[in-house]
Amino acid sequence: MNGPFVTPDWVGHTTIYEVNLRQYTPAGSILAFMQELPRLKELGVETLWFMPLTPIAKQNRKGSLGSYYACADYVSINAEFGTAEDFKLLVTQAHQMGFKIIIDWVANHTGWDHQWTKQFPDYYLKDTATGTFQIASGMDDIIELDFSNPALRRAMIDAMKYWVTQFDIDGFRCDLAFWVELDFWKEARAELDQVKPLFWFGEYDELEKPAYGQVFDASYTWTWMHRAKDFYQQKWALDSLYTVLNRYDQLGDSTFRAWFTTNHDENSWNGTEYEKYGEMARALAVFSITWNGVPLIYSGQEMGNRKRILFFEKDLFERGPDADYLQFFYTTLTRLKKTHPALHTGDPAGKTYRIKTTAPEQVFAFLRKNGQKEVLVVLNLSGQNNLHFDLIDPMINGIYRNVFSGAANDFKMGTPFEMQAWEYLVYEK
Repeated sequence: MNGPFVTPDWVGHTTIYEVNLRQYTPAGSILAFMQELPRLKELGVETLWFMPLTPIAKQNRKGSLGSYYACADYVSINAEFGTAEDFKLLVTQAHQMGFKIIIDWVANHTGWDHQWTKQFPDYYLKDTATGTFQIASGMDDIIELDFSNPALRRAMIDAMKYWVTQFDIDGFRCDLAFWVELDFWKEARAELDQVKPLFWFGEYDELEKPAYGQVFDASYTWTWMHRAKDFYQQKWALDSLYTVLNRYDQLGDSTFRAWFTTNHDENSWNGTEYEKYGEMARALAVFSITWNGVPLIYSGQEMGNRKRILFFEKDLFERGPDADYLQFFYTTLTRLKKTHPALHTGDPAGKTYRIKTTAPEQVFAFLRKNGQKEVLVVLNLSGQNNLHFDLIDPMINGIYRNVFSGAANDFKMGTPFEMQAWEYLVYEK
């Protein structure tokens, strides 16, 4: 619960999967994507987040196809993707299969030839020097809306409501949420949650903008993402990671943290998870799904895509050499997240404990515990092979099963381990 708003129960055990529709299939359409639903059901992800489905502005367009985030009309479907009927069909089928559907909502800005620029130019901020529309933070294909205008707020909430009432979506991923006034989001959520309980996922880091936790059910972990990159590339100490995690822990659970190793922005502009984290990428993915919060997987990660995807052009994800293993890897973890009480985020009975080992400089071990239900995660966050250490924590006691191999182990105080560089182990009691 955040402020007066109630987080839907299902959010605590969901995994979000970000859909980059244009790059997902050769057709890049809603109907072509529907053929992927059985595979994604098997993968164990539950919440499908679609990058913006709205038409893309043509004026000042970047590249040949333009940016998803330069909207030309808030209440239409991009013809490149299909029709409103196609999306209704997808949502209906997805719901029948147990998925939740959230869509990207870009409230802060539109493209230059959004229909409002002609009909309601007073909805926009103006550049004081030129009197023309104000460019959004140096991105010259988008212009900023004026949230001090009550008519703009009304129109924006009505547009959001259209997607809930017409398509029965389950929530919004709010792009650059912190660029929009907090009181607008409060107003929007209060009204839209009366239609149906929605999941509100805000693109902001709660360490930087904690007040936005009054509205959003989940937020980003950019501080962690940047620190993890520094840790791997610049060989920082493990304590540097704990410092950031402790700061997030102090925020409590009013807003859940979304953990990820890549997304559409990171992949296209800053590099794939393998460029950023190298051999640590899989261990970091294990952390993202088993630590307290909401995991986020980007299109192509489960098939081992290793290329930066072009943002403004057609550019398909590629299947990597380890695609079969990664499908198994993510399926194992997402199903554990969904079904295991110890991994349920927001349950007051659930606790996370750091576990002591004899290799504190290399090993990050933690226990997620809910009553008698336990998940133990052991990560060798070092490049050291044949690393020998002991678990020296009295909390670890009993039979634990390796979730990847199925092998059972009897752990107690002083149990010896040997791990290879960047290896990960996950056990359920």
